Amino acid sequence: METNQNFKFFIVDDDRFCASVYEQYLRNSGYEDITYFENGESCLDELYQKPDIIFLDHNMEDLTGFEVLKKIKRYDPNIYVIMVSGQENIDTAVNALKYGAFDYLVKDAHVCDKMSETIDKILRIKEEMTQNNFKNFKRLFSFVF
Repeated sequence: METNQNFKFFIVDDDRFCASVYEQYLRNSGYEDITYFENGESCLDELYQKPDIIFLDHNMEDLTGFEVLKKIKRYDPNIYVIMVSGQENIDTAVNALKYGAFDYLVKDAHVCDKMSETIDKILRIKEEMTQNNFKNFKRLFSFVF
């Protein structure tokens, strides 16, 4: 099973203060492989590093969060992208999910707790997928076992 130290995180936010808060929270939670980008273009240029989870700001200069999200998903649909925004607009949240975000978090006093909850969901999903893959493998090759 994948542990938290094995996750590679990208944080994409033009607000350095917010990004620093997220990064410190993740480090305090035991995560080590964290890369910060101040814009979407820089993040897209580094997708070859194969991040597992990307925390992506919605409202950025140059490329919007939606534009970056779409390009990430075209590059690798298996990257978990969590859209983070100061907007509590339901349409923005719905569009984020429609474009492939795993979750949509509002930047508020509880955003770091919500980040942890989302990471826990991803861990559970990955664990379940691993168990199901093994069960399916075992069923396919039951004559060997």
